[in-house]
Amino acid sequence: MKSAVETLNPTRVRLSIEVPFEELKDSLDAAYKKINQQVTVKGFRKGKIPARVIDQRFGRGAVLEEAVNDALPKFYTEAVNEGELNVLGQPEVDITELKDGELLAFTAEVDVRPEIEIPDYSGIEVTVDALEVTDEEVEKAVEQLRERFASTNPVERAAADGDVVTIDLQAKVDGEVLEDGVADGVSYTIGSGELLDGIDEAVTGLEAGGEATFTSQLKGGSAEGKDAEVTVKVTAVAARELPELDDDFAQMASEFDTLEELKADSRKRLETTKQYDQATQAQERVLEELLKLAEVPIPEKLLADEVQTRKHNLEHHQLGQMGLDLEKYLEIQGKTLEEFENETSEQAIKGIKTQFILDELVNKEKLNVNQEELTEHLMRRAASSGMSPDQFAQAVVEGGQVPMLVGEVARGKALAVVVEAAKVVDTNGEVVDLEDEEEAAEATETVEAATEDKADDKAEEKNEA
Repeated sequence: MKSAVETLNPTRVRLSIEVPFEELKDSLDAAYKKINQQVTVKGFRKGKIPARVIDQRFGRGAVLEEAVNDALPKFYTEAVNEGELNVLGQPEVDITELKDGELLAFTAEVDVRPEIEIPDYSGIEVTVDALEVTDEEVEKAVEQLRERFASTNPVERAAADGDVVTIDLQAKVDGEVLEDGVADGVSYTIGSGELLDGIDEAVTGLEAGGEATFTSQLKGGSAEGKDAEVTVKVTAVAARELPELDDDFAQMASEFDTLEELKADSRKRLETTKQYDQATQAQERVLEELLKLAEVPIPEKLLADEVQTRKHNLEHHQLGQMGLDLEKYLEIQGKTLEEFENETSEQAIKGIKTQFILDELVNKEKLNVNQEELTEHLMRRAASSGMSPDQFAQAVVEGGQVPMLVGEVARGKALAVVVEAAKVVDTNGEVVDLEDEEEAAEATETVEAATEDKADDKAEEKNEA
């Protein structure tokens, strides 16, 4: 076999491949064997039909076609390996010459990873939010904890904001009561926004036994999205009472003996959360600067496939779970289809550039992923997918997605290398030290967000199947 590589552009090549006919012998034998098992000729046992009879009855062309289809992937792969090409996607194959007994010649055009020169990233400098926890934020956190320990007591008065009311609901569309539009004994906190739009105004001021009617767009059920006439009847009103903010509350709501200790712990938790947010912000901004420094040609077909995949995932995974279609989603977002497609294309380009640059950095820095790192990443992915670790692992293995997970971890480690070399300061001008055991894991999450890796979706699809 002889092969030659022609570079069409930085992301696409054409392979020209010539195969002497004798190298097709195995494929020709396989073609005769396959046809033998599929056809019947009077006077011959199945599977024992001579080659010359098959040629006479079914045509030599049918045999050659079967043999060539069998041989092409093998010779294409050999040519790719010989040319040391890093191909992307499937090739477009064109048979240019087929002479029986002499020669098979074909071309294969395919996208390839572009050669990327890693820029000097040591000069990257980014600014992130300062790590500050205010007294107001601590008070808010304690107040939220206090809300969780609120008690309710029945009252004989009109319902007011913050009260818990027990209500019966009936929804009509076009004058007809919906089969799934009746609910009795529903507990609702006025002002929580957890039910229908307009219900807060309807029940406020009603005592037990009072009722009101209002119009609201249904958020679910058989008439989702339609305007309904909703009748609400209040059957009970209860006032919420918050516990006193004192040491007794601290002992009831936590492992601490005093309110001051509880507040100190709340401050520490907020600081931890803000440290994580600060690290994520640094990684995102360092990545943005790295992408600006590098020239990365984008393969057109790969970009088109990536845009299509992102649209598919949005429509069939995210929007489907919310009961929305793309048209309704765009209406809510206030975007045109053209704006949406432009944004999706920009996100896809960013994702491809991120993957190409970080993969090149993985190779340059010779970064490896050990079993412990892969297991930790798999556990986190499983948690975010809502599947058990065993279910997720099985789905990933059966779906052939293990290399994808390894790639995610490796790219996270590559980004961590860049972040470590960058200068990160906060809005107060203080240098931020991001050295932490979790830095690579957090960087992996940042990379996932940029590249929108599909391991979760593929694992979920495999699990549903």
